[in-house]
Amino acid sequence: MPRFAANLSMMFNEHPFLDRFAAAAEAGFEAVEFLFPYEHPPEVIADHLKANKLTQALFNLPPGDFAAGERGIAALPARAEEFREGVSTALEYAKATGVKHLHMMAGIADRHDPAAEDAYRKAVAYAAGELHKHGLDLLLEPINGRDMPGYFLNDFDFAKRLIEEMALPNLKLQFDIYHRQIMHGDVTMAMRAMMPMIGHVQLAGVPGRHEPVGCEIDYAFLYDELDALGYTGFIGCEYRPKGTTLAGLHWFQPYRTGTTANHLAGAVS
Repeated sequence: MPRFAANLSMMFNEHPFLDRFAAAAEAGFEAVEFLFPYEHPPEVIADHLKANKLTQALFNLPPGDFAAGERGIAALPARAEEFREGVSTALEYAKATGVKHLHMMAGIADRHDPAAEDAYRKAVAYAAGELHKHGLDLLLEPINGRDMPGYFLNDFDFAKRLIEEMALPNLKLQFDIYHRQIMHGDVTMAMRAMMPMIGHVQLAGVPGRHEPVGCEIDYAFLYDELDALGYTGFIGCEYRPKGTTLAGLHWFQPYRTGTTANHLAGAVS
């Protein structure tokens, strides 16, 4: 039975960020993820998780200047010191929230540039080493070039080879079904081949990145496949609702937890 984490950077945007925790819990989610927590003190994030009985499934290391278009700095040789400082910052939030998986954004860089690849490998080794001290996994996620042009880590096969070559015990793949479908297709066979290294799964409808229903992917089939493969982690709902979040949660009804089923059914009817 799949377990889902609401992505609070994309979902429940009808509410201010800190209010989205309660909204997700009320809708029946048992876990949340988001891009970045760094605009709020770690203890504030922790309090909202505790108050709403939510598990923190995932968040990202600091990405550089996201508002200015930066999408991580790991593959940028001149930003190595800033990257290491960001790892320390992320660990403060990990300790407060109890999260077990942190995603490292690579940055906008040419994957065929030897200096960029060297910087990226060094960043992976450093971050994985620091996270390992705290029992945490470092996740790498290939992202498609349509959503994020110029992104360094834009190929699943490259990510797989890198994880195998570096052979670090806590280095895992973040398998986003949406990105996989756009970049390569062949989702099921890729999940089967890569499951031993998958640390977290995410989804969205293709091609519009909306709800995971009524799209070109048969998600019900993939949920069964994930169960058959023994995946027990959360599936992050990293999609943009077509309308209000609650109005689009019909798909979630069979999987939700909590005691507010009647409230949600009324909200989405």
